[in-house]
Amino acid sequence: MIQARNIHNYYNQLHVLKGVDLHIKKGEIVSIVGASGAGKTTLLQILGTLDQPTKSEGIELIINNKDVLKMNDKAISQFRNLNLGFIFQFHQLLPEFSALENVCIPAYIAGRKKSETEPEAEKLLNYLGLSERIHHKPNELSGGEQQRVAVARALINKPAIIFADEPSGNLDTASAENLHQLFFKLRDELGQTFVIVTHNEDLANMADRKLIMVDGLI
Repeated sequence: MIQARNIHNYYNQLHVLKGVDLHIKKGEIVSIVGASGAGKTTLLQILGTLDQPTKSEGIELIINNKDVLKMNDKAISQFRNLNLGFIFQFHQLLPEFSALENVCIPAYIAGRKKSETEPEAEKLLNYLGLSERIHHKPNELSGGEQQRVAVARALINKPAIIFADEPSGNLDTASAENLHQLFFKLRDELGQTFVIVTHNEDLANMADRKLIMVDGLI
């Protein structure tokens, strides 16, 4: 699902990633932990094609059987939209749109029709326990509900991989636990693959594998 080799990254003169090698299999939940500044989020952004690694000898980044380092910007954007889903600490929902409309946005970007997309988005929201909240706007939802809408949005294009950056960092304990259980339900029932950067030790330890980053290396 993901094969990364010799991934380097510099921020100005700071060597953030120092030759990371990584392999993630389909249907696997992998957590990435480490101290602040270890390079976790930088690695997640590169694996998610949101940032580019520094060119280096032997570098490789294969995602869902595609060599993303050989793609131009337009091709990478299309690939990301269709193959990758993202969940952030702050849900990033658009406040003027309902839960249903927020979930539909990635599908509309992919050129899918409203008549096809809305029933699928509604089905996802029902699956995530939000059947009564479909037409509510983000400010009318609890933090846990907002994050579940963000999960539905990440799933709408049936991505191969979901990348999550501190997904429960802004939630209370009960909502965080519910979200963590949801990830495993999605893996078990849909075969979803997750790569999760987290400081939450409970979530990190639940994962199939916990990768510890120290000074730019795993």
